Amino acid sequence: MMNRIVVAGASRGIGAAVAQHLEPTIDNLISVSRTPSFYGMWIEADLSTVAGVKRVAEVVGDRPLDALLYMGGTWETHAFTPQYRFLDCSDDDLVRVLNVNLLAPIRLIQALLPSLQCSQNPKIILMGSLSGRDNFSGREVANSASKFGLRGVVHALREELRPSRIGVTVINPGNVGTPEVMADLAANALVGGEAVPLSDLLTVIDCVLSLSRATCIKEIDLPAMGGEGA
Repeated sequence: MMNRIVVAGASRGIGAAVAQHLEPTIDNLISVSRTPSFYGMWIEADLSTVAGVKRVAEVVGDRPLDALLYMGGTWETHAFTPQYRFLDCSDDDLVRVLNVNLLAPIRLIQALLPSLQCSQNPKIILMGSLSGRDNFSGREVANSASKFGLRGVVHALREELRPSRIGVTVINPGNVGTPEVMADLAANALVGGEAVPLSDLLTVIDCVLSLSRATCIKEIDLPAMGGEGA
């Protein structure tokens, strides 16, 4: 039974959808984002900074935490469009992507680990991407590097936390049918079949959260049937 969960990146996109989905079933849902989230108790924090991570850790305190779901993510300017060019990416752009997608979840897990270790069935779920898979054709250098790195974080953490029996899972979806993504697909005359239904992603997350400590799901790839990577 999950009673206390942190959802990072809960103000929009996948994070907001996950927080909205979990709120009716969780006694203490904690939503973390820079801009307001309307689900559970909102913590205003920029997780790309040490101060933002510290703020979340202070609010969570030393009470048991049943799950940490890091759903945040960003990418370079003009990513996934014909206008993207690696040579045009600013240093600020590259640093921002790596901070949000890779360094922030590392810091947040480290900060909240004592609370997770107090839970009866703790879970960590990180939102990766097909961009982090071998031989995927993504051109976005910082985004792909951060998603590859996130997979490394999860695999290393699983070994580090095995004695604590904390489940650590990375989910690697293609396009997910959030309102933002569906609007982008429509604008580019792409069909809805090229996006994973949001309900399917939520079902996968529910499954991971429901498992006992005896089972370890390492990694889940979730391409759309009509999209790249299937």
